Amino acid sequence: MDTIGTVLKNARRKKRFSRLRLEKETRIKKEFVRAIEEEKWDQLPELPVVKGFVKNIAKALNINEKRAIALLRRDYPPKAVDINPKKGVFEKFVWSPKLTFLLGVAIIVVAVLGYLSFQYTSFISPPSLEIFGPNKEQVITDTKVNVSGKTDSDATISVNNQPAIVDADGLFEAEIELVEGSQEIIIRATSRGGKETVVRRRIRVEFNN
Repeated sequence: MDTIGTVLKNARRKKRFSRLRLEKETRIKKEFVRAIEEEKWDQLPELPVVKGFVKNIAKALNINEKRAIALLRRDYPPKAVDINPKKGVFEKFVWSPKLTFLLGVAIIVVAVLGYLSFQYTSFISPPSLEIFGPNKEQVITDTKVNVSGKTDSDATISVNNQPAIVDADGLFEAEIELVEGSQEIIIRATSRGGKETVVRRRIRVEFNN
């Protein structure tokens, strides 16, 4: 039974055409001509392109084009269908500059959103406040006492309504005047959003006579 390959090959030889000459006549590379004659479909482009090749070759060799196309359709193997498309997708995956750009944009967006979320949370949350001294119920025998502690670096501190300086690490210290007897020290930390954290520290003041 004649196949498209044998029909084209026999017709070319009958006209005493080499593959190189057929290439010049049709402008189809001789490697494609050989692949069609030997029916090596895996070395050829998709079927629509091969149809165009066969039509041009048939015309150059004075073969009936319709018959040649009919033989091609009969002999051309059906395209294999991948029963696992997902596998094929991963096998063909190639990292590209576009993906690098998109990944970079996504990282920047996530970083910005994370930063804004952190800033918003800090804005609406009361500041932290830790008191180093004086201790609860500590006996103070001097007329002054140092109050120290730590808070958020962007918070403001007042000790008994007296402002204290907060350094870059959130550390603060203030000196307040005392009167004899029990006394309460009120340390108030205020965030940028106006949220407050208050610590009340009771001490006993006993001056030496």
